[in-house]
Amino acid sequence: MSTPRTAEITRNTNETQIRVAINIDGTGKQKLNTGVPFLDHMLDQIARHGLIDLDIEAKGDLHIDAHHTVEDVGITLGQAFAKALGDKKGIRRYGHAYVPLDEALSRVVIDFSGRPGLEFHVPFTRSMIGAFDVDLTSEFFHGFVNHALATVHIDNLRGVNAHHQCETVFKAFGRALRMAAELDPRSAGTIPSTKGSL
Repeated sequence: MSTPRTAEITRNTNETQIRVAINIDGTGKQKLNTGVPFLDHMLDQIARHGLIDLDIEAKGDLHIDAHHTVEDVGITLGQAFAKALGDKKGIRRYGHAYVPLDEALSRVVIDFSGRPGLEFHVPFTRSMIGAFDVDLTSEFFHGFVNHALATVHIDNLRGVNAHHQCETVFKAFGRALRMAAELDPRSAGTIPSTKGSL
C-alpha cells in the first residue's frame, strides 16, 4: 500500500477550538473528546465503519448550546478529508451504503466531486436524543460537505427510534466514505473525471 493518507487540521474561533487528525487508510482507531457525548458516539461510528483513524479534540461554548461545536467539528473534519485526499488521484470517488439498525434503515451516497452539496432527508421522530438536538445532525453534515467539497445524499428510509435513525445515518456515512475514498487498483492513479480534475 502507498503511504497512508493523513491530515491534521486545527481550527480556532471565538466559539470553538478544534483539532482533527485523520488517517483515511487506518483501522478504525479513535480518540474522541468533543464535549458532546452523543457526537462522540456518532464519530465513533464513522471511525469504526469507515476504518478511518480519528483523533478529535474540541472545546466549545457548550454553556450556550452544542450548535457551534457540532458544526465546527463537521467543518474541521471536512477540511481534514480534503487535505488527506489531495489531488484525489486513484480514488473510487463514489461511495454508497445502506445500514439497518432494528427498525431503522438509512442510505448514504457520496461523490468527492469537488462541488459541495447536501441532500438531507431524515424525518426524526423526536427533537432530542437525550441532550442532543437532532437539528445539529444536518449542521454537522453541512459543515463537512462544504469543506470536503463533496456531494452527499442522506436518506433515512424508515425508523421509529430517533437514536436508531441517527446511528444508521452515521454508520452508512462511514461505510460510504470508506468506499469513495478507497484507492482503486485498476485506476492506475488517474483522476476519476472526464475533466481531469476534481
